[in-house]
Amino acid sequence: MARIFGTDGVRGLANRDLTAELALQLSVAVAHELGGRSTYGGARAIAVVGRDPRASGEFLGHSVMAGLASAGVDVLDAGVLPTPAIAYLTKRMSAEMGAVLSASHNAMPDNGIKFLGAGGHKLPDDVEDAITGRMGNDWERPTGAGVGRIRPFPQGSEFYLEHLRESVPARLDGLHVVVDAAHGAASHVGPEVFRRAGATVDVIGADPNGLNINDGYGSTHLEQLQRAVTERGADLGFGFDGDADRCLAVDADGRVVDGDQIMAILAVDLHERGRLEDDTLVATVMSNLGLLRAMEAHGITVKQTKVGDRYVLEEMRAGGYSLGGEQSGHVIMLDHGTTGDGVLTALALASSVVSSAKPLSALASVMTRLPQVLINVKDVDKDALEGDEGVRAELAAVEEELGRGGRVLLRKSGTEPVVRVMVEADSSERAQQYADRLVGVVRERLALR
Repeated sequence: MARIFGTDGVRGLANRDLTAELALQLSVAVAHELGGRSTYGGARAIAVVGRDPRASGEFLGHSVMAGLASAGVDVLDAGVLPTPAIAYLTKRMSAEMGAVLSASHNAMPDNGIKFLGAGGHKLPDDVEDAITGRMGNDWERPTGAGVGRIRPFPQGSEFYLEHLRESVPARLDGLHVVVDAAHGAASHVGPEVFRRAGATVDVIGADPNGLNINDGYGSTHLEQLQRAVTERGADLGFGFDGDADRCLAVDADGRVVDGDQIMAILAVDLHERGRLEDDTLVATVMSNLGLLRAMEAHGITVKQTKVGDRYVLEEMRAGGYSLGGEQSGHVIMLDHGTTGDGVLTALALASSVVSSAKPLSALASVMTRLPQVLINVKDVDKDALEGDEGVRAELAAVEEELGRGGRVLLRKSGTEPVVRVMVEADSSERAQQYADRLVGVVRERLALR
């Protein structure tokens, strides 16, 4: 069977690409690969399952739980919670696996299934390949008391809120924040944890109805957050995506603070307090050249990986590093979690503002972003990108012309049917010029026939 896992689980148009039948079959394969007798010595394996609020998650979630239980796995149904909450709960409950129904920042019609292994960690490629290989195999079905049980797990939300507060113990009294939950999985826990920490909290984008997730709100649509922060006189604002594994920020003047800037702020803070492991930050090849320059100036090493927070996490675990993430706002703090956590990131950033007694704008000035242009090229054969000589030749020519004054990256998306063209240069005009040039070549050479 062809590989069905992308860079972040299995995604597609719900009920068309990602069907109830596929979710059921996939979950049975996961149960067989990760289950068996319990890793922790119990008679039966345990799975924690959660989802974001999109409508399709209701039937897909039941399919996943049915598949797991039919294969003899006991299921704790945590309901609507962020992806990092399920990762935390998988570890806390000593479960063999976790599953999240979410398409993250994608539009409502899409959905996805992310599986986690013991300890709440994302699965490596070889395990995902093994799961794919098990799909459709004959298997002996348990009966009677051998089938798994599905139980509600409402206390999971409170466990996660306690974890967040303990991870960032600093009080936020006197801080005025706006939280934009993207009508997603953090609509309750996001604002609530800031209230418990003592902040004054205004909330937008926190009325999920199953159809409005990521629709005009959240980390991919920051205009509402920018307006709310400036109009309400807040100190800063935070925008999560649909499953709240990423966070972007807005300063008091409405300026966006992206994932690179957030990582720079947190890295310098940890470095100065002697808590940045090996004085190293892990980022992807998509991070702005300005981040690399800023970290070099502060004596911090940057390790770069392929795009995808799973690859950041793999590098962090391999090297024992404590901080990493992506420009998109996935930030991983391994001292406190096993995956990117948007709410935790927001709390850590707010804590830095309070402890430094500096506004977010001042903290963000630690790095200067080079002008960057990112274009998603649709209706092309993304799988032909790496092997096309014409594209490679044009890429080499642009890189030579830019020299040390910029950077270029061409890559196929792991979650969408597009080729991403990214150019950084010393001016916006120059970056746009080179990006347009490369887009033209990509469209000409990789056009779908």
